[in-house]
Amino acid sequence: MSFKDYDKKTFIADSARDFAARRISKREFLKKIGMAGVGLSAFNVALLGNTRRDRGFTLGSDAMAQDAEVNKWLKDVSTPFKGTKIRYTSEATPPTVVLDKLKGEFTEATGIEVEIEIVPLEQVLAKATQDVQGQLGSYDIYYLDQSWVATFSQDTIDPIAYYKDKPDLAMPGMDWDDFSKPLVEGLAMYDGHWVGIPFDIPIMTTMYRKDILEKHKIAPPNTPEEFLAAVRMITEAEKANGMFGTGLQAKSGHYSLECDWTQVVWNEGGSIFGPDKKFKGNDEAAVRGLQYYQELLKNAPPESTNSTWDGQWQMGASGQVALINSWDEFFPGWDAADSKVKGLWEAKRPIRGKVYRTPAEAGFGEIPNAGHQGGSILGLSKYSKNLDAAWIFMQWACSKDIMTRCTLGGGFAPMRLSSFSDPRVKAKEVVGPGTTRHLPVVKEIIDNDMASEPDMPLWAGFSNNEIPVNLGKLLTGQDFGGDAKKCMDTIAAAIDAAVADAGL
Repeated sequence: MSFKDYDKKTFIADSARDFAARRISKREFLKKIGMAGVGLSAFNVALLGNTRRDRGFTLGSDAMAQDAEVNKWLKDVSTPFKGTKIRYTSEATPPTVVLDKLKGEFTEATGIEVEIEIVPLEQVLAKATQDVQGQLGSYDIYYLDQSWVATFSQDTIDPIAYYKDKPDLAMPGMDWDDFSKPLVEGLAMYDGHWVGIPFDIPIMTTMYRKDILEKHKIAPPNTPEEFLAAVRMITEAEKANGMFGTGLQAKSGHYSLECDWTQVVWNEGGSIFGPDKKFKGNDEAAVRGLQYYQELLKNAPPESTNSTWDGQWQMGASGQVALINSWDEFFPGWDAADSKVKGLWEAKRPIRGKVYRTPAEAGFGEIPNAGHQGGSILGLSKYSKNLDAAWIFMQWACSKDIMTRCTLGGGFAPMRLSSFSDPRVKAKEVVGPGTTRHLPVVKEIIDNDMASEPDMPLWAGFSNNEIPVNLGKLLTGQDFGGDAKKCMDTIAAAIDAAVADAGL
């Protein structure tokens, strides 16, 4: 299917609005936007029609202290823009939720009003697409899933170039080199220039109950083999006490199951696609990964096949499991004031396989590695009617101080290197609400282990339909008789046919 640029964006916006109004199914919506060249990346596709759980975001006194130098700059630079109103729409990412709580400080210092509209992801896509299509300027700043960056690259202003072109509006100490290089390259750049600024990065981490591992004299696992051995040992020893070795996000037909599957495939030396753009999930390495996952499932709570990441997080919070290889965003909630497992979980770099395929050995920009990631950026709209006021806000929102305070409010991974080493963040590397004690590990993962799923327009549909639907049938015994190879051959036939039909 081919589109003129205007017609393509009309099609995307109409499809997103139809899904938001429930006139079409999620499957049909993903198929439509995939045909138009837009996908959804890790962690975000399953948020369609929903939002992330708020796992205890809180603004303590350490997160409320304002940077005096930045505040002075805001007051000085904003004089011509007092009374202006800027708009930003986003899904409920952790930094957006915290930023929404901090925006009053910006308004107080500048007189610029900020409206942050938090809506489900499909509505974010519809609003942004409609805005750029008509060059309306209804929104001044866009939230962009990393897989939308190419589509919107012509509709945003390169922040590096604008910073240089507008020295009278340049925030002192912005320090662009302070943004994590892997995040800039993996999220924010397209065709050699910045499309926006990195803003959010959930990433897979290995987390373990130190008390349980110590009880059974088990060392924290570093490899898939060690992880499985520990999981089996703990299940055998603790099942009578209501505890399993691990818990999975293995809900049939859900994107969370695809995330789990992708990681075990990579860890076994496999990939989703090959350089010939054929599906490789049914080759020897990938099938071995799925068989490994079947073994994990035998040592996980039965509700794992009906659990997404929220259910998996709850297994950790309730004391039901001892080892999890999943999203770093889980960790702060387990240290919450009312948590049953406060102080008992530890984080480490994710378990690593013996060898990983290189991007050249995979396909569609896939990067096999140990740390499955999914992130987003903020983009400054070319069509903003309040461009300079929005630019002042965007610099403030992505400044060292605010990025650090967002981290303090939620305990999630920051985009800036300085936030990881900020004394306020280091001071919270202790057990307690809003803990940051997992962040040194998260930084290591971002720097060394970051992995990305394929970057292709049909991927959103495959990762939410063909793959997890058939995996669910295998894992729940509805089909394939427990045969991992048979399941993956079925998926391969469907995906290869769709890729060929799309001319990819």
